[in-house]
Amino acid sequence: MKQLTLTGFVIFFFFLTESLTLPTQPQDVDDVRITQKFIEDNVGYVTIIAFAQYIQEASFEEVEMLVKAMTEYRDKCVADRTLPECSKLANEVLLENICAMEGLPQKYNFSHCCRKGDFERRLCFFHNKKADIGFLPPLPTLDPEEKCQTYKNNRESFLNNYVYEVSRRNPFVFAPTLLTVAARFEEMTKTCCEEQEKANCFRTKAEPFIYYLKALSSYQKNACGALMKFGPQILQFINIAVLSQKFPKIEFKQLTSLLEDVSSKYDGCCEGDVVQCIRGRSKVMSHICSKQDSISSKIKDCCEKKIPERGECIIYSNKDDRPNDLSLREAKFIESDNVCEKRDADQANFMAEFLYEYSRRHPELSTPELLRIAKVYEDLLKECCNMENPPGCYRHAENRFNETTEKSLKIVQRECEHFQNLGKDDLKYHYLINLTKLAPQLSTEELTFLGKEMVIALTTCCTLSEEFACVDNLVDLVLGELCGINENRNINPAVDHCCKTNFAFRRSCFESLEADKTYVPPSTSQGLFTFHADLCQAHNEELQRKKDRFLVNLVKLKPELAGEELWTLLADFTNVVEKCCKAQEPEACFKEESPKLAAKSQAA
Repeated sequence: MKQLTLTGFVIFFFFLTESLTLPTQPQDVDDVRITQKFIEDNVGYVTIIAFAQYIQEASFEEVEMLVKAMTEYRDKCVADRTLPECSKLANEVLLENICAMEGLPQKYNFSHCCRKGDFERRLCFFHNKKADIGFLPPLPTLDPEEKCQTYKNNRESFLNNYVYEVSRRNPFVFAPTLLTVAARFEEMTKTCCEEQEKANCFRTKAEPFIYYLKALSSYQKNACGALMKFGPQILQFINIAVLSQKFPKIEFKQLTSLLEDVSSKYDGCCEGDVVQCIRGRSKVMSHICSKQDSISSKIKDCCEKKIPERGECIIYSNKDDRPNDLSLREAKFIESDNVCEKRDADQANFMAEFLYEYSRRHPELSTPELLRIAKVYEDLLKECCNMENPPGCYRHAENRFNETTEKSLKIVQRECEHFQNLGKDDLKYHYLINLTKLAPQLSTEELTFLGKEMVIALTTCCTLSEEFACVDNLVDLVLGELCGINENRNINPAVDHCCKTNFAFRRSCFESLEADKTYVPPSTSQGLFTFHADLCQAHNEELQRKKDRFLVNLVKLKPELAGEELWTLLADFTNVVEKCCKAQEPEACFKEESPKLAAKSQAA
């Protein structure tokens, strides 16, 4: 397999699902050829990503068997593209090969998917993906010296294994993102294996692209969740809001040409159709660069780069400057006498244009807030257009918009006050308690992850000048993680209501939630208060993870306890660990102290 050279070949950060937003204009022939060659050269990685995401339990050896089969298929079709089997869609061939692997469908319980037709089969494999990866073993870690030796001895197997391990743990991340991560991982490995302080080098260089993977994973899951739960229109509105802020000089007609092919409910990237996802991105980039004069003045240098590099360049380009002739407000949506007639003529297009005009004028607002404003305007017109004097009603729209933003701003200010008052660790405990009370049905791993993500959002944003948009965008991604992608994900009635009723207003819906009243806690403590001397060997990070898990499981066991009581029991747990780890016989100390802590929890 050839070396990956696609550092920039990644999702268009603000373009959520490209095959839903492909241009209708023909793509440049050279771009098609280059993209096709890229896919053919990287068929091994493409196969690993698809297989590991669809069947997360599969072993690396089983994945390698499929890579061999798909490579043979590639070679056959490159030699003679007129063969009947070469006219099939790549994802169709991949799924056929997965289903044909002897004993595999029975072993991993996906035989029912293999019995379905093309579309139903794809959907079945999609629903087979599991966001909660607690069933997988911990990610294997190698000593830096061993890692470098393995890379030197067998580069291809080493990188294949890395792509496999990352893909199965990130089943909803788009393939180009994973390919970018793989390319960066190899760059890091090459560099660090030349260093004397290898461990420190790996630790330092890994952080940025781990963050990159987590950030894009959240964004993509949120986008796909919006598509799966609310349909293509919500996704189109998200795209309009983000693109209009990024490229404020783009004409509405030009913007709609990027969005006019939204026709399929399930986008290739969200479904996990790796090849379609890669091709879709290439088409979008080609379309944008072919119209760059009318889209943005900031992407000229990016568009001169080769296809693999230009995507990331465009993503990280600055927002374009606001046109000088762009007024602060668009009067035709508020002051015109015939607003209702225009809305009635083509409601979808009317609302899309409103969102475009409002978004390009308000770069300071978050994407969720822009969607809220659009929903408020839509509801206002429903009310006003049934009155005797509609203009007298909708002329006050700006007041409604400002009220909506004020409410959202207060929520963000409250959260940033928590950040300022509590400090990082206590802030995390605050959210671990709240989230577990809201959704105790989630696994401990999911809840600790969500708590940490909330802390990252607030520590990242609460000191920035663009605090509101930053917090609102990132917290919305955390809620997207909580709600999940699959439309059939059920947590509890209250949380499900917030996740499925209104995408734009789910934030305020969650704000009003209280502890889940339908939850029945476990009848026994299930070893929660059984501690051993191995706690004393845990490094700071590992000990912190154990504290987080203890707190979440404590809330699950005793959901009726108030926050202060839970904080006290967490402090008691910390004191027990400190005391016993200093004792001459830590195990004996834990044996004595554990029942005392259990008794305190019962008395609380």
